[in-house]
Amino acid sequence: MTRSLTQNQIETNTKFLLLGSVSRGVRTFILPLILCGGFYALNVDDAYAQRTRDRADNADNKEQAEKPTEGRQFSAKAGAIVNEALTAMNEDQYSVALASLNKAIALPKLNAYERATIHQMRGSVYYELDQYGSAIQAFEDAISSGGLLPKESSNLRVNIAQLLIANGQPARGAQMLEDWNRAGGVLTPKHVEYLWQAWSQAENYRRALPWAQKWFNAARPKERKHFDLLNFMYNNLNMPAQQADIVKQMITRWPMDKNLWQVWKSLLANGGREKESFEVTKMLYLGGVLDTQQEFETVVQYYGYYDMPYQAARILERELNAGTIRETPDKLVQLSDLFRQAREYKLAIPALEKAAKTANKAKLYADLGEAYYKENQCSKAETSFKKAMQLGYDQGKSWMLIASCRYDDAATETRPKCPYTAADEKTLTWSTKRIAAAAAFDNVPSSSREASNARKWMGFIAGEKSNLKRRCIFEQNIEWQNCRDDIKRAYKSEFLDGKFTLNNEKCETYIPRFDKEFRRGIKKAEAKTE
Repeated sequence: MTRSLTQNQIETNTKFLLLGSVSRGVRTFILPLILCGGFYALNVDDAYAQRTRDRADNADNKEQAEKPTEGRQFSAKAGAIVNEALTAMNEDQYSVALASLNKAIALPKLNAYERATIHQMRGSVYYELDQYGSAIQAFEDAISSGGLLPKESSNLRVNIAQLLIANGQPARGAQMLEDWNRAGGVLTPKHVEYLWQAWSQAENYRRALPWAQKWFNAARPKERKHFDLLNFMYNNLNMPAQQADIVKQMITRWPMDKNLWQVWKSLLANGGREKESFEVTKMLYLGGVLDTQQEFETVVQYYGYYDMPYQAARILERELNAGTIRETPDKLVQLSDLFRQAREYKLAIPALEKAAKTANKAKLYADLGEAYYKENQCSKAETSFKKAMQLGYDQGKSWMLIASCRYDDAATETRPKCPYTAADEKTLTWSTKRIAAAAAFDNVPSSSREASNARKWMGFIAGEKSNLKRRCIFEQNIEWQNCRDDIKRAYKSEFLDGKFTLNNEKCETYIPRFDKEFRRGIKKAEAKTE
């Protein structure tokens, strides 16, 4: 899998960053801001009042430093209650502080500045009590009270936005932060990080992308997390070209990261560049980078897909022997299938033998029988097919292949020479093997789809024997015709010069037949003369 950000990681990181920021913002920014806004008019201890005045005097914000005193002071009654709340807050007694602040906000005739300050303090207390919803409402009440300067309201909106993000309202918080930026607020690098995290948490990756890109471009130096973020974004937005570009940069930086290569390979495959994806896979395999069964199986599949079954079989065999791919009947069958596709039937046999014995399935024994058949090992093929039939395999197919193997074996025998007698038909290997093949063809059930072919083969075998017999008869007739002429000539020669001489010694066997058919009258005349 790609090393990328998950939704849970985004949510966790966002909340962690925002909580830390809001905490710092509320405790070190909001409260001093409140105090600097005129709270020094209260009757508090001189040392604290002096520190408050020092903050006001040293404020960086010009507008804050030049704020008018009139209308930004507390009445004695409200100030006393708020002072109690502040004391409780400084002692981390937030529940006590909240009670005092609720009492203070209920006072009649509060001016806008008093309401704004009290609401801010309530928001701070709610935050410390982990009541983010109430804290957000209190800060919004502070803004709507009209008692804050523009800069104060602007800064408070940033904190509200961060609290919204932390309080499970990331889209609303991110929108508020963007609005603040468009209104003139200057985003810090941390704000940019909040924005992409918030939109990502809201699963609005389209809105998150520009901020993620800005965060990436501004990073000095760029770390792995910056690249992972863009990879994550482009992947979720289905932007393969941009993702491919960022992944290539990552591979350059982290060439030994196997996950990056896998992502690159997937991008190539999904982009219709399967051949290049295969080359990457092959390179990873040959480089020794792959180490899981799934990865090795992918290599085998690629080689098989690209019509290299022999190479695929050798890789699978190697990994099975090494134990990186677990040996199961299915894997043994796959190995045998690949060898058979490569027409390496002899190499397929050991895997099939082991698979058939392990799984004891009809199809495996049938495949084993076919492998034996391809290797002309008819006896083993027949044994395997008979086992397959016992387990329920198709009898028609089985007997057809048994018969074919028997016939192929018979075809290797030398054809008998004439004469071909009935005794020869029962004893000669050429004949007996054909008889066995015909018997196997005859075992094909008549209901089988192979029955028609089986009958044709039986007729073919019978025709071979018939043709042999007819050929022998024909040859015998030709020989008789030739010998008849030779014998006739020999008799003429004997009559003229007293010598009976045959040109072909084989013809001697035909003299009785010749005499019987052509010299009956001559023999009788010779007998009377004597």
